[in-house]
Amino acid sequence: MAPDDGRRLPTRSSGGRLAAPAADRNKEPILTVLRRVLPQRGEVLEIASGTGQHVVHFATAFPALQWQPSDPDERMHASIESWIDNEQLSNVRAPITLDVCRLPWPVARADAILCINMIHIAPWQATLDLLAGAGRLLPPGGILFLYGPYRRRGRHTADSNAAFDAELRARDAEWGVRDLEAVTEVAASNGIVLDEVVAMPANNFSVVLRRTGGK
Repeated sequence: MAPDDGRRLPTRSSGGRLAAPAADRNKEPILTVLRRVLPQRGEVLEIASGTGQHVVHFATAFPALQWQPSDPDERMHASIESWIDNEQLSNVRAPITLDVCRLPWPVARADAILCINMIHIAPWQATLDLLAGAGRLLPPGGILFLYGPYRRRGRHTADSNAAFDAELRARDAEWGVRDLEAVTEVAASNGIVLDEVVAMPANNFSVVLRRTGGK
């Protein structure tokens, strides 16, 4: 099975909401991991929120957390806002424009950061800037949660991932499935260390990292 990466175009739902099939499929498995690792209270920044399906699903499950969705594509903001309104959530702020490669980020602090299915459909520089930004924002003990396909020890974990990687690189030479060890090495250089890696459906991984006491 190919990675459930969310790259297929979302369909339009009622009220201006966009719906990505992958987000519906993976939101509950991701939530299972988040229930173990997110703080009970505080601020959660979601980077690359896309349609908004994930943030409303997670915010419903964590009513004591304050959620901040973001996306660099302002065309997605209307969908995110529509999902928030549809679920009548008071613990989700209006979406903001955040491009990890552009400083300064429009957020001063977060107790946890989520980034789902982004780094393989962006240049490697975006991963570097994401990890540097997380190092600046997160307090000691703060969580960075990544989700998507990865190579492990220089190898793909499934033949379908190798085919997916080739497809991505054909679309854009700067895209591609990243080496998990390279990602965690850069994270460590920004004061963020690996806590655990959880195998997920459709050849993806949840990667849980935690901010140390200092860089």
